[in-house]
Order: sequence, then C-alpha cells, then structure tokens
Amino acid sequence: MNKIASFTVDHLRLEPGVYVSRVDQDPTTKCVVTTFDLRLTAPNREPVMDTDAVHAIEHLGATFLRNDPQWAERVVYFGPMGCRTGFYLLLFGEYQPSDVADLVRRMFEFIRDFEGEIPGARPADCGNWHDSSLPGAQWWARRYLEQTLYHLDQAHTTYPVA
Repeated sequence: MNKIASFTVDHLRLEPGVYVSRVDQDPTTKCVVTTFDLRLTAPNREPVMDTDAVHAIEHLGATFLRNDPQWAERVVYFGPMGCRTGFYLLLFGEYQPSDVADLVRRMFEFIRDFEGEIPGARPADCGNWHDSSLPGAQWWARRYLEQTLYHLDQAHTTYPVA
C-alpha cells in the first residue's frame, strides 16, 4: 500500500503550529477543500491533551466557527485528531496558513475567554456530554496562543518532511 501523506511528516520534528495537511478537489464538482492541521503539542515529545479538554475545545471551536460571520459558510468540519495532539479544520476553498491565522487566533481567544456552560454539553445534545473540561480547554487555548499563534512563522506553518 502507498503511504498516506500525513505519515510522511516527520513527527519527531513537528512543532505546534498551523499547517496545510492536504488540499482536495472533487473531480466532478471541482469543489476544493483545504484540511488544516492545528497542532497544539509537539508529538512524541510533549504530553497529549486530556480527552475532557479536547472535547471542550471541539464543542467551543465548532460553535465559534459555525457562528463566525466571515467563515461560517466555508467551514466543513472541526474536530480532534485521534492522537490528541491537535485538531483538523476543513474549509471549502484553497487556503494557506496565513489566510486562516486570524480565524484560528480568534477561535482560541474565544475558547480561552469563554464563560458559562459549554455549548452542547447536555445529555440530549452530545453522546458523551459529561467528559468535558472548560478549565482544561482554556489552559490549552492559552498555551497555544502564547507559545504558537501569537508568533506564527514559517517553522510553525511548514511541515518537516521525513
């Protein structure tokens, strides 16, 4: 079998950042979707995020994105990576990290500053509603903003290739 593109990224050198994971075009409709890798931790060198923080970030991030006046109609998906080191953001259209840097910063500022009940964190709304930590989500959001998003550069937007 062919090695998929994400397995060609050198995860031993990958830093937290905002990366284009892939750009896909439907051959029939010509619709383009860009998949972003929003990497919050350095894989295999830093601890992974706890599931309750990941879940809260997922709910808060999706709520923010689906309500953003500029980007809401272009959002296809926002959700966690199975390895718990980051999130995928899929958008209709072809973009680079610089195109979405402001959106991603604003989303994580929203998560950092959020107060109240996490959207969708009720039994009728979510299949695992009780596994959610707002303080954990805010800690990771603050860390990502301060250590990465406020200082995005080429080293944190270009994949290291294996």
